[in-house]
Amino acid sequence: MAEPMSTPSLLLVLHDVAPQTWADYQPFVEAVDALGNVPITWLVVPDFHKRNHLEAHPDFRQQLCQRLERGDELALHGFFHCDDGSPANNPRDWFMRRIYTHEGEFYSLSREAALARLHEGIAMFERYHWPLHGFVAPAWLMSEGTRQALRQLPLSYTSDPQHLYRLPDFSAVDAPGLVWSARSAWRRGVSRFVSDQREQRWRQAPVIRLGLHPVDMRHEFSRTYWLQTLKRLLEHGRTPMTKAAWLALLRQDAERAA
Repeated sequence: MAEPMSTPSLLLVLHDVAPQTWADYQPFVEAVDALGNVPITWLVVPDFHKRNHLEAHPDFRQQLCQRLERGDELALHGFFHCDDGSPANNPRDWFMRRIYTHEGEFYSLSREAALARLHEGIAMFERYHWPLHGFVAPAWLMSEGTRQALRQLPLSYTSDPQHLYRLPDFSAVDAPGLVWSARSAWRRGVSRFVSDQREQRWRQAPVIRLGLHPVDMRHEFSRTYWLQTLKRLLEHGRTPMTKAAWLALLRQDAERAA
């Protein structure tokens, strides 16, 4: 496992970025921008739930271009962000695809199917001249076929809830993340309790990720938590960075130490 850098860092990551989720995120992003230079990693879905392809939304694409100009990062986050595969054929898969989430798009894909969607997503980034370094599977769920496909592509990283993985060899880098389940009041309460415990446990961690979702933004309780946590971590001296920038700095530190 790669050795982390000594400078404490903070990665703010917005999941499920699409035209129909921008209204959820906009007030929060404006509040973050008001704090100063806080770069954001945006996980962009090309055709969210097969209803709003980015090609049909030039104004939203222009906003993403402006975010790049500010120093933010755009990463590929699936293609449809919904599980449209064949029915699950065993209890574990049924649980993962129908109870845990309905959005594990890359959970059961073959190498060929994963490659096709990844190539299509990469081509979209190329059409819009967006630099692309990372891919994050919806719900962080990836089949072995998806892992094989990622080894063949010019991407530099992927991730799960607690790690970043350098590609193509999937070398792991510890990158603990806070994430909420905010669909109901009791879930938000539990998420707050768990996140507070984890933040205390990770006070000395070289990096902490904040993984936000659109549903978090629809409730004042969770929205306020994320903004206050961001402010607190910044006040504690953590440097905000994008995923790609943090991994690049980590590599530079390793090369200097070699």
